[in-house]
This record gives sequence, structure tokens and C-alpha cells, in this order.
Amino acid sequence: MRGREDRSESLFSYIRLEERVPADHPLRPIQALADEVLAGLNGRFEALYSGMGRPSIPPEMLLRATLLQAFFSVRSERMLMEQIDYNLLFRWFVGLEMDAAVWYPTVFTHNRDRLLEADVARAFLSSLMALKPVKRLLSSDHSSVDGTLIEARASMKSFRPKDGSGEPPGPGRNGERDFRKETRSNETHASTTDPDARLYRKSAGQESRLCFMGHALMESRNGLVVDATLTHATGTAEREATLTMLDQRPRRHRITLGADKAYDVRAFVGDLRARRVTPHIAINGAVSKSGKPRKTAIDGRTTRHPGYVISLRCRKRVEEVFGWIKVQAGLAKVKLRSKPKVEAAFTFAAAAYNLVRLPKLLARAAG
Repeated sequence: MRGREDRSESLFSYIRLEERVPADHPLRPIQALADEVLAGLNGRFEALYSGMGRPSIPPEMLLRATLLQAFFSVRSERMLMEQIDYNLLFRWFVGLEMDAAVWYPTVFTHNRDRLLEADVARAFLSSLMALKPVKRLLSSDHSSVDGTLIEARASMKSFRPKDGSGEPPGPGRNGERDFRKETRSNETHASTTDPDARLYRKSAGQESRLCFMGHALMESRNGLVVDATLTHATGTAEREATLTMLDQRPRRHRITLGADKAYDVRAFVGDLRARRVTPHIAINGAVSKSGKPRKTAIDGRTTRHPGYVISLRCRKRVEEVFGWIKVQAGLAKVKLRSKPKVEAAFTFAAAAYNLVRLPKLLARAAG
């Protein structure tokens, strides 16, 4: 018999929100890990907020909602609030009750940015990697490092002389600006939209862009990010950020570090050896115009060991991290301005990448 539509709405619902989510849903183990990390950060949250005044959005809800934005590639905070309003799965993950009103996008953004500016993103990543089940998955002997360009939220038209000279763009919403035969550099010019952005090009023959440079330190056993940071885009930023991240990592014995040929610099290799780090770096065999190959800083002491070849193969997995952060988490071009905010977003996206991969890795280790 054909069923008929019944459009009469019930006034009350007697099914809990928890029962709406399947027991085997992939977000369940991710939520358990995130809640354990957030519980460990409770003391930090207490120190950030005043005991007086009107209660703000709970920081735990802010961070869970930010994780959802990365997991499901929600392109804006306004769309995220719409999803949380009618999507029961989103409400359940954030911890918002069925009848609770969703927040205004501007209120959510203001509270979220203020929270992440307090270095909570780095604390979240560190606490996640310090969980006992997670710590067993990490390699303490072998790591890899790399950097990637993160395009800033600033147009090339905003890159103007610091002394105020130069012609502004033409009238209109998207006025024209002719840069032909004009020499521009970071020493003489700066973006009026985001002064922290730097003009940089990845290699010869490619266009210059206003961008930042993100860096990830990855352990080589399972390809999880153990540290992440973001710097100004410069020719030495990758090596400087690597040394900073290594100095922040507690260790008691010699380790190896895999990296691409951009790190094949004699001074950098010397800094690694001084820190008891074996440089498993790809050899930069560029040939000069005279036909002579570039002198490498990596010698036979390193390349003769079979672990060198293994490290060069494993270090490519860091590109998977950057691909997920840019495509899935939407950081190919950031929506934020200023280096502190972009760094917080990049670091938190790295933590979200780990959360996506951890449930399967933990299940495999338990089985």
C-alpha cells in the first residue's frame, strides 16, 4: 500500500541527539581524542578568561567547530554557522544542544580568533601528540621537514612603496594598475592590506606572490606532524624554522632528519651536526653555467648507510600534509590577515590532519 505524506509536525521529540549519530561514525573516535586534549587544556582556558562579565562561547565549542570547518571544507564562518544550525551531526560534535540557538558568525569569528591568538593552537597540537596512545605511534629517531607557501589575503595591487610614492590603482571596485618596468622588492614595498605578507616566488620562471611560509616537522614512522609553525617567506626561512622546531623538541640521543635539496647548505648541515642530528638531505646536484656541479654538503658518511635512502623516500610524505591543509582545510589562500592569525590557523589545520589519521592508526596498533 502506498504511504501518504503526513506534514503535521510534532511539538516534542523524544530521541536524544546522541542517538542520531551512528555508533560507528568516523567522527566518534575523533571527538573522543579531541575531548581528551581539550580536558587537558582546561587550566590554560581558565587563565585566558576573566571570572567577571558575560560568559563567552565556551572555548571547547569554538575549537570543535573549527575542527569541523577543516574536516568538511566549510569555506566561511557564516556557512559554518548555517551548517551547525540545521546539521544534527555538526551540533552533536560541537556539543550544542538540540534547541540551543547558534551563534552569530561575527561573534563566533571574534571569539575564535581571540582564542587562537593566545597560542592555543600550538598547545592543542602538542597535547594531542603527548597522549599516551598517540605517543606510542611516533618515531623518536627519524623525522622529516619541509616548507610550503601559503598565499596571503592580499592582492598585488596592495603592494605599494613604503614611502607613499607610486600611483594608486584606478577608480572602481577592481581598478587597473600597470606594474610594467617597475622594480618592486620587500625592502622598498609592503602590502597595505597585510603588511606581514612578503613577495616571494618558489623558483625561477614562476610568478611572485604575496605569501607566508608554513613549516611542518613530521615523524617518519606514520607521517604525523609533531610540530608546525609559520614564518615570513624568505630564502632562509625553511632552514631557520627547522632549527627552531628541533630546539623545541626534547630528545636524549642522535636522530635523523630527512629533507629536500633546498636544505643542502653547508652552514645548515653544520648546525644539524652540532645538534646531534644526522642530515638525510637530498643532494642538490645543480649544474652551473660553466658545467660544474654544485658542491654538496652531504658526504659519504651519510649516503653510504641504507637508512639514508629510506629517509629520502619517507620525507616525501610531508607533501601529503601540505596537500590536505591546502585543499581540505582550505588554506591554499588564507582568509585571515597578519602573521599570528595565519600561523594559528596553519598549526590548528596540522592538528586536524593528525586527528583524521589517528583513529585508524590507533585501531591498527590495538589490533
